[in-house]
Amino acid sequence: MATGKGKKRVRNIPVLHNQPKRKHTIWLTDDAWYSVQELAVKQKVSASEYLEELIRKHCITVGFSLP
Repeated sequence: MATGKGKKRVRNIPVLHNQPKRKHTIWLTDDAWYSVQELAVKQKVSASEYLEELIRKHCITVGFSLP
């Protein structure tokens, strides 16, 4: 999912989604991580963006946030 040629990214200003991304930590086996990377390359996106789209596609909770 490219932002388009010539569209400048600015820190903390969302380009693809309605909010900026933040750093989170997840634990995966090496096999799972390599699979995510491989699938992301096939989709021509980063591993982060691949996981974002995968989760958004299957998310049933909208706007939910933990305190």
